[in-house]
Amino acid sequence: MVHQPRSQERLSRSSDTEDIVMLLAPRLAYFAGVARTEHVTRAAQEMSVPQSTLSRAMVRLEQDLGVDLFARHGRTVSLTPAGRTFLGSVERALADIGRAAEEVRADADATTGKVAFGFLHTMGAETVPGLLQAFRADHPRVRFSLVQNYGEAMLERLRAGELDLCLTSPVPDAPDLVARRLDEQKLRLVVPADHPLAGRRRVRLAEAADETFVTLEPGYGLRRITDDLCNEAGFKPRVAFEGEEAETLRGLVAAGLGVALLPPPVFPRPGVVELTVTAPRAAREIGVAWLAGHPDTPPVAAFKRFLLSRRGNLLP
Repeated sequence: MVHQPRSQERLSRSSDTEDIVMLLAPRLAYFAGVARTEHVTRAAQEMSVPQSTLSRAMVRLEQDLGVDLFARHGRTVSLTPAGRTFLGSVERALADIGRAAEEVRADADATTGKVAFGFLHTMGAETVPGLLQAFRADHPRVRFSLVQNYGEAMLERLRAGELDLCLTSPVPDAPDLVARRLDEQKLRLVVPADHPLAGRRRVRLAEAADETFVTLEPGYGLRRITDDLCNEAGFKPRVAFEGEEAETLRGLVAAGLGVALLPPPVFPRPGVVELTVTAPRAAREIGVAWLAGHPDTPPVAAFKRFLLSRRGNLLP
């Protein structure tokens, strides 16, 4: 059987895909129900909709597509070849929608839901595992999607809806974000073990003005803090190496390739000495940020409350 397009075609071939989807989507479940039962009355009963509503929806669907989907035989119907082709795609689409609905419902479940949580690389070895352990003592089945990255990249992922919360430094100040200061972490001047300053316990940052620095790459919060502190001390750091990990920088310092301003290590690193900086005050603020006006699921709200309760006691 050859099926000719209907004369009163409502969708032109140049119609945008988004327009077609918006027009057709509400009728797809009705179509699948009629196709499954091959009986409009029975399908209407199963879906608890008036038969007239279902009949009109099928007529409009065929008109909008410009294709006959059903052959009518009194009160029963059968799929045309075009209808059978369309049904396969519709069933897959409806199954995908069903799975997506179940996934988002599961992620929002107060007991077993999911939190997308970002944090700085320097907090991954000890701080974040400790936080998750403490939180899961009261919420043992909440799941986490964890992302380690530098601050600006995490804020972009917040804005893109890929993260619910992130721990970052410096604490951001942006109109589209909400941020709360949680703690402060002192920074140390890390020098090679055989460096002239290695015998000291404290140092003014200005005393390192002639040193070569190893730093994180531009865009990292710690790099910005390093540049600002050196500027406050009266000099611009001479940067020889840029990296992405604090522990890599410690390794470069141990190899005698420069000095660095870094947060305390999880474990002491051989080959380096870490000096307290007395001036200027060398520290970085750690804060939690989230997207302004973004509604929280129950597990996200619970984890946010937990993080805020750790204000002043976030770091090990």
